Amino acid sequence: MASVNKVILIGNLGKDPEVRYTPSGAAVCNLRIATTRNWKNRDSGERQEETEWHSVVLYDRQAEVAGEYLRKGRPVYIEGRLKTRKWQDKDGNDRYTTEIVAETMQLLGGREGMGGDDAGGAAAAAPRSAPAARPTPKPAPKSSTGFDDMDDDIPF
Repeated sequence: MASVNKVILIGNLGKDPEVRYTPSGAAVCNLRIATTRNWKNRDSGERQEETEWHSVVLYDRQAEVAGEYLRKGRPVYIEGRLKTRKWQDKDGNDRYTTEIVAETMQLLGGREGMGGDDAGGAAAAAPRSAPAARPTPKPAPKSSTGFDDMDDDIPF
């Protein structure tokens, strides 16, 4: 039987990314992302809000991009998987941390407030593999219905 471990988040950064490097030189970035759920209470009609905080880890080039372009408060799309790590605190007690290991990251929102040089044309996404070049679209063939020269100002 197959199983699925998939997480998709759209949220805001709670603080600036923390980028560090392993002894072998690989970049690792930790993020804290807030997602907020809003609803109306059925009994009182009052608006309710609940914020959930998520720990996200990115590796390699994605970690570097996150460290360079993400800032506290910025919206971000994360797609990845859940991973639980076991570690020991300073007293030797076993502790567990569950985090999202990001496989895809997409910066959301405008370019204002992003780190780096706007003239540099920084990529807005950092998937694990580079996207293929998009082919130039070809014009659609003319139809024989006689409606080709109609205006596209349809009111809906």
